[in-house]
Amino acid sequence: MFKQFIVLITAVVLVISCKKEKTPEVVVANPTVSGPQQYGTPFSGMPNSADLVIYEVNLRAFSSAGDINGIIARLNEIKALGTTTIWLMPIYSQGVLNSVGSPYCVKDYTAVNTEYGNLEDLRHLTNQAHSLGMTVILDWVANHTSWDHSWITDHPDWYTHDAGGNITIPAGTNWSDVADLNFTNLDMQAEMIKAMKYWVLEANVDGFRCDYADGVPFDFWNSALTELKTIPNRELLFLAEGVRPDHYTAGFDLTYSWNFYTTTKNVWAGSNPSVFYTQNQTEYNSIPAGKQKIRFTTNHDESAWDASPMTLFNGKAGALAASIPTIFMGGVPLFYTGQEVGRASTTPFFTKSPINWSANLDMKQAYEKLMSIYTNSEAARRGTIQLYMNSNSVSSFKKTSGTSEILILVNVRSTATNYAIPTELQGTQWTNALTDTPATLGSSESLTGYGYSIYTKE
Repeated sequence: MFKQFIVLITAVVLVISCKKEKTPEVVVANPTVSGPQQYGTPFSGMPNSADLVIYEVNLRAFSSAGDINGIIARLNEIKALGTTTIWLMPIYSQGVLNSVGSPYCVKDYTAVNTEYGNLEDLRHLTNQAHSLGMTVILDWVANHTSWDHSWITDHPDWYTHDAGGNITIPAGTNWSDVADLNFTNLDMQAEMIKAMKYWVLEANVDGFRCDYADGVPFDFWNSALTELKTIPNRELLFLAEGVRPDHYTAGFDLTYSWNFYTTTKNVWAGSNPSVFYTQNQTEYNSIPAGKQKIRFTTNHDESAWDASPMTLFNGKAGALAASIPTIFMGGVPLFYTGQEVGRASTTPFFTKSPINWSANLDMKQAYEKLMSIYTNSEAARRGTIQLYMNSNSVSSFKKTSGTSEILILVNVRSTATNYAIPTELQGTQWTNALTDTPATLGSSESLTGYGYSIYTKE
């Protein structure tokens, strides 16, 4: 491993010496020093957790080339959605033995899959993202490795074995392409933490989204995140794909809000929209102050195995409407590759399936407008919620933070409705945030099927 680092670092220095960049490129590694070293300048603009907006990149779908450079070419468009953090699905060398093509089948934790590019490409991506004020986090797969990972032969005791002494797949799954790691082995834990530190230092990334976090013991997450946070001049972000309360204790900043996603589908199936508020309050009453839940109408699993928002929520108007409570009720908004241009089909991630970025540009513009409202409204991001419950068709709520207010009205049904404005709001003056014009609320509001209105005071 040491020799691999020396060859890699030497090659990077030679490449950089021949290349001019607009942003600071590298703190040159000393080839006589063992282990990963700090590349570039650590990002100093990590936002408060309440201000996060995360964009998940499926590399195989994001561009026709399906590589890191394809992401770099569209960074400004990612930024236009209010994105503060780019989450890259696994970029590591992928296993071949028993493979089904999953990027979550990792063969080498410290190598970039040549399908996507190389370390230098990843460094260029983090440089460019940082120059635009965005952080970059990697998808970390701690629970398991591929069957052709070197640990299988070099350290078989680092894996879980059955009664017959055979290495097993993760318990309770059908993931036959991966081998289950044994977290009682502290040597394995130490090597994994070392690999995580490698990317923070050598690629200047800003944290991790941790896959199947509920399947990995608390003690490991606590040790790993604690050690990563000791890296000098760093503020790192940690997202757990899980719901265990102890993830926050271990040091995670965010966990998944699967229940809010289910709630959204239930509302579209006929539930009263007041359940958005109930679910939001239930979740935030059960987590520590300053911690967050991530909210979404899709992600890579849902768009691959469930359906796209265009299918789940009845087309373009329904998909946009479903995003309104997901974005504005609370939590950290998550966008997934292609969501903004309304891809109707499922989006695989075991194979390439490029997004048509010229489709539904009006939908893309609508999302950009929504996120401009969100990022420019203190109430939208941090406000306390007042619910108005006088309709089975309209989700209506107001959020207030100091002098900042935002009022949301969204029709969750496909048929038009005439919503009765609550008495206390009638005659109040606002800015129509969708048209940027003054507005005075009357006694009712006409909303088209899946239509929405947003009013602000700043």
